[in-house]
Amino acid sequence: MACHQCSFWAGYILLNPLRYWAQSPRRILGPLVRPGDTVLDVGCAMGFFSLEAARLAGPRGRVICVDLRQRFLDILARRAARAGLADRIERRLCTADSLRIDDLHRTINIALSVFVAHEVSDQGRFFSEIRDALKPDGRLLLAEPRMHVRAADFDRTVETARQVGFEIVGQPVIRSARTVLLGATRP
Repeated sequence: MACHQCSFWAGYILLNPLRYWAQSPRRILGPLVRPGDTVLDVGCAMGFFSLEAARLAGPRGRVICVDLRQRFLDILARRAARAGLADRIERRLCTADSLRIDDLHRTINIALSVFVAHEVSDQGRFFSEIRDALKPDGRLLLAEPRMHVRAADFDRTVETARQVGFEIVGQPVIRSARTVLLGATRP
């Protein structure tokens, strides 16, 4: 589903310790992920948010991590094993055309799209697949990097999400990011 893929070396930049300080996964996800939740981390890369989501979801929860690069998913698997979280994390390789999550219909409590949507060529399909995976009260955290995504482009992305059945339900703050929390509207 991507028109541009994050470079492999950029995956390591995304794990920079300074990012943990500036964009603490615990601070960001703490209000969103509850014990027992099923979390969808779209464009998970090497798991910057995945591991903390697994900790917050607890032993009865799970995190489904989706990425275009098998190498990222392999590194995520090693990081999850070292952290003792491998049993809570499922890894999935998606394609440029599909997230490959059709089997997750209405099973996801919270989905994460952090610094990913701007790389997607068909945002309508991207958001539709996520919306279909969400439970009726599920949420999508959408965040884009301020340095790469202009305000007008972010607004267009949010409008695309609205057109496929999302509404803004919150505006969490993530340093250096444009961010909204979206809920799926159901007919």
